[in-house]
Amino acid sequence: MKTVYTCFCTDIIHEGHLNIINEAKKLGSVTVGCLSDKTAIRYNRFCTVSESERMELYRSIDGVDNVVLQNDMHYDDVIESLHPDYVVHGDNWVTGPESSIRAHVQKLVEAYGGQIIDIPYTVSEDVLKKDLQLKEKLSMPEYRRKRLRQLINLTPVVKAMEAHSGLTGLIVEKTVVEGENGKLDQFDAMWVSSLCDSTAKGKPDIELVDMTSRFRTIEDITEVTTKPIIFDGDTGGLAEHFVYTVRSLERLGVSAVIIEDKTGLKKNSLFGTEVQQTQASIEEFSEKIRAGKKAQLTDDFMIIARIESLILERGMEDALTRAEAFVAAGADGIMIHSRKKDPAEILEFCDKFRSKDKKTPIVVVPSSFNTITEAELSAHGVNIVIYANQLTRSAFPAMQKTAEDILKYHRAKEVDDRLMSIKDIITLIDEI
Repeated sequence: MKTVYTCFCTDIIHEGHLNIINEAKKLGSVTVGCLSDKTAIRYNRFCTVSESERMELYRSIDGVDNVVLQNDMHYDDVIESLHPDYVVHGDNWVTGPESSIRAHVQKLVEAYGGQIIDIPYTVSEDVLKKDLQLKEKLSMPEYRRKRLRQLINLTPVVKAMEAHSGLTGLIVEKTVVEGENGKLDQFDAMWVSSLCDSTAKGKPDIELVDMTSRFRTIEDITEVTTKPIIFDGDTGGLAEHFVYTVRSLERLGVSAVIIEDKTGLKKNSLFGTEVQQTQASIEEFSEKIRAGKKAQLTDDFMIIARIESLILERGMEDALTRAEAFVAAGADGIMIHSRKKDPAEILEFCDKFRSKDKKTPIVVVPSSFNTITEAELSAHGVNIVIYANQLTRSAFPAMQKTAEDILKYHRAKEVDDRLMSIKDIITLIDEI
């Protein structure tokens, strides 16, 4: 009997999946691959149930003869071990980012005489409804909130991109590229920055935009996306206020808040010692962390302590002493910041911190030291890399240039070639 292979990464089975199985059965004995959790998150899919539960779900489908775990996005592991006569897949991988995977699989199977069978993608009310149900499940606070901790355990480095609106959230959510060796890549999480949120509202970044307004930005993003959110909490304010912030963020489904160990009127860290900035005492900031941890109601939520010692030129030992104290106070992670273009002091901190603490997540924001790669940071123990303001910084020059040119030429024709079409923008937005 001929052998047939197809791969699923879904949490729910609808008529589209059953159609693939039925078509596969006509060709021979059917093996279904379950895309592993580590691989699925690179494939623009975060599963709400474990890979073992999904394997049991696939085994329960009538017509499935065998289920295996697929650990390689490009099918190398299963093709090498199974040598199926046919690989069956929905035709949605013929175009778009997934087409690179199809091209790779085709080379693998053609090498021994195998064949790819593309099944027309099933579009129906049932399929659309179940896809929407799965997306809604992923966006629910109880699922979204725990996802950052899961990602830290699943991937070498979590990549977070700033989002300051529903539209920028959709860009972070839906941007998928063909990376190294033809593998797909995407952002893992979103960073809701006080700087970008304030800038989008035309306000200075001095904690002038109140938390109620900032929570509305989160709601705009959570309504249309599913990825975990890391919230820029600035100094956290008074400890008595911070506990309410923690509770509110938990309810919204935010995964983590990062607060910095400074006091007084907030000044952007990139000014360093050029403007007067006051660092909180270790005891004062530790008490704020303890208050926040005591207030939180779930084990999923993370409070991450941002250390400004290197920014304020207080020295490496001060930074390390603070990191140790803040972890002891209950911090779930440490963010170390620098405004130097050379990442040497960041790497030195990471190496020294990791020599004593192997587990606590390290967060960095490579805005100034932007030549270093995620892989290089990961090699020094970094767990989360935040691209903190690049979408905002790229948008404003483009908008300003467009406005200038329309004024200059008294019409819009000269700017049209560099504009994205409204049709393309609208495709980002899912219709209900």
